[in-house]
Amino acid sequence: MLYRKVQQKSKEERKLDMQFIIWIIVIALIVYLFSVMWPLFIFLAIALAVWKAYEFYYYRSSAFMEIKQSINNYINDCNELNSHIENLKHTGLLSARTDYGDASYQDSSKWNFQRKHLKDQKYAPNVHNCSRTVCDNARKKPFEYVCKYFGIKATEETLSTFENALNNIEAAEEGKRHLQAEKDKILDSITADIPTLIKKFSKKKLERNLGFEQIDMSTAYFPKYIFKYVSSGGNASTHCDVVMDVDNLNRFVLFLSEKIKFNKSIAGQRALMTSKLRQHIKERDAFTCKQCGASIQQEPNLLLEIDHIVPVSKGGLTTEDNLQTLCWRCNRSKGAKI
Repeated sequence: MLYRKVQQKSKEERKLDMQFIIWIIVIALIVYLFSVMWPLFIFLAIALAVWKAYEFYYYRSSAFMEIKQSINNYINDCNELNSHIENLKHTGLLSARTDYGDASYQDSSKWNFQRKHLKDQKYAPNVHNCSRTVCDNARKKPFEYVCKYFGIKATEETLSTFENALNNIEAAEEGKRHLQAEKDKILDSITADIPTLIKKFSKKKLERNLGFEQIDMSTAYFPKYIFKYVSSGGNASTHCDVVMDVDNLNRFVLFLSEKIKFNKSIAGQRALMTSKLRQHIKERDAFTCKQCGASIQQEPNLLLEIDHIVPVSKGGLTTEDNLQTLCWRCNRSKGAKI
């Protein structure tokens, strides 16, 4: 036992000594480079200071303020669309797992086990800590295992929830592309009036000073169900992630619909709010908003959304005669009124 402790201590000491030597080498190298190349460092520092001063005064010049004022309305419209897209992203994760409460856990083992994966173990509504067999099988039949272990029942209400999630997520993904295209179009319209150095080396700062809000192009908001296995020792871990992106949501809606016994009054009438139906409704309405008349012919980057004329919350069904095409402005206005 004593020998093992001495051996372990010597390993730790050797590791610390090696880290110390590496730091000494790095510091010596930095000092040497600075002593040899200090004129270059000074030149770069002066060039950076001149550039920052140039940026500072340009963004406060009357020429830049005139450009900003001339496109102010377009920028505000872009920022409103950006806000609308962020609202569409807030689709809640559906999970009916039982809440078993909180508890504290301590590892009182006398041995120096690493247990690295136990430290990273998460307990969340979208995480199911399971056996390795369940984790492996979830990879083969993800939809069945999501329903089984996250308490998702095949009912008409559940189906409507996932259809709404698909409708919002697909609109958000389309909106991001339209928003980026509209933003590029606005920037292209003023490119001749912007100094070349600013366009080349200060693009992000230019967008911020013009008033554009940052566009989040990530897909981190997609609902995700995680099956995770961690060994009892904490040194082995596997996980299976079921990400509900547009493709998976389309397939999951079909999966649920095949398991649901629809009411006779609804059978034969109800459609499934899939990407295919959304596209069909837009084509039927000639890619034109049924409320204000705006169309993609007038605004190529216009975001069009599919709306229930009678909301589902008030008994409306997903049928073609209860669906219409609205531009994002009209749909946002209608949603606020409801």
